[in-house]
Amino acid sequence: MTEPLILGRPTDEELSEELLSVVWKPRSRLWWAAFALTGAGTVVLALAILYTVTTGIGVWGNNIPVGWAFGIINFVFWIGIGHAGTFISAILLLLEQRWRTSINRFAEAMTLFAVVQAGLFPLLHLGRPWFAYWLVPYPATLRVWPQFKSALPWDAAAVFTYFTVSLVFWYIGLIPDFAALRDRAPSRLRRIVYGVLSLGWRGSAVTFRHYRLLYGLLAGLATPLVLSVHSIVSTDFAMALVPGWHSTIFPPFFVAGAIFSGFAMVLTLLIPARRIFHLGNVVTQRHIDNLSKLALVTAWIVIYSYIIELFAAWYSGSAYEIYQFFAARPAGPNAAIFWAQMICNVLVPQLLWFPRVRRNMPLLWIISILLNVGMWSERFVIIVMGLQREFIPSAWHAYHPTYVDISMFIGTICFFLLLVLIFLRLFPFIPVAEVKELNHELSHKEDR
Repeated sequence: MTEPLILGRPTDEELSEELLSVVWKPRSRLWWAAFALTGAGTVVLALAILYTVTTGIGVWGNNIPVGWAFGIINFVFWIGIGHAGTFISAILLLLEQRWRTSINRFAEAMTLFAVVQAGLFPLLHLGRPWFAYWLVPYPATLRVWPQFKSALPWDAAAVFTYFTVSLVFWYIGLIPDFAALRDRAPSRLRRIVYGVLSLGWRGSAVTFRHYRLLYGLLAGLATPLVLSVHSIVSTDFAMALVPGWHSTIFPPFFVAGAIFSGFAMVLTLLIPARRIFHLGNVVTQRHIDNLSKLALVTAWIVIYSYIIELFAAWYSGSAYEIYQFFAARPAGPNAAIFWAQMICNVLVPQLLWFPRVRRNMPLLWIISILLNVGMWSERFVIIVMGLQREFIPSAWHAYHPTYVDISMFIGTICFFLLLVLIFLRLFPFIPVAEVKELNHELSHKEDR
């Protein structure tokens, strides 16, 4: 029998106390230790950015012909991480999948924090980030417009739109819970702050009707963004004639890979949060199981894309494509990262076929981390290994990241986790109003 979405059938008061008390509970030593560690990593990120801006991107490991490296790798990686949040919140909402209820806000917040990390790298990669506004088609007396043949204006428009819609969608879902926090706040200052954020919410039938209508419209607006944003990112590569890039399979390939890595990151963050905050009755095994199954499905789409890439390279008869896929990647410079990609993205997901693995939380957590390692490796393989072995052998050059590249990557991981920690302490990361509504529906079904 399928495990229920909420265990024990708690009352509304019990749910409110359990889910909202997370905001009031004193911070544990573990939280402070994690906060200090991620805060230190964020300081390292800030110093690396400052050094890059004041010195120039020559401090990165980019060279000729590898003009795109860690900056674009990390941009594509973090944008991909954010796709699971919109998928879980918007698409599953439109498909009326009720199991999304306990995890959607966590995934939405993860989306916003991941897009913040992603946005840093294209700006820094410009070399002069203070001129980033040149990407925007603003009215100019000299009629200096962006070069729309370049992928940069496309990325800027897609990422900004994605972040804006995701932010509004996340905030609208928080309004009923802000009102609950307002009514339970222990201090006057908190009541005022949460009162402003709740926008006068009173929980009337008319308010709920307007709320549901707006929430559904935003879900419909956000759904195409899941497909469009990473499809646009993929055209950064598919438009080029670089061997290994020039492929029509890239848009669906990138979208599937983005959702795959996003599900892996949701599992990476949700499993420890579920354990630490004792939310096993709300975030049940069924939620974890469904996330694991979706990760397995998207993993097989990625594997199928790998097979098609190899077949297309062989069938094309192009010596450059054949060399890229059958020699440069498996045996050229940085080949270890290619094999890490194959192990983590092809072999490791097959463990998710087994229910015992999906029920083993420590093992599943390790698997989710390996999946993210594999997806980052995939972006490295596509970008760096495609460039370091292009058409002319005399121009070949291996890529090696500098300490600045590594510091910025590790720093963005710490900054991302820092934002997650702050979110866990300031906001109810389980949507209380939606969980209560689901609890009532399940109770009525049982009564019948």
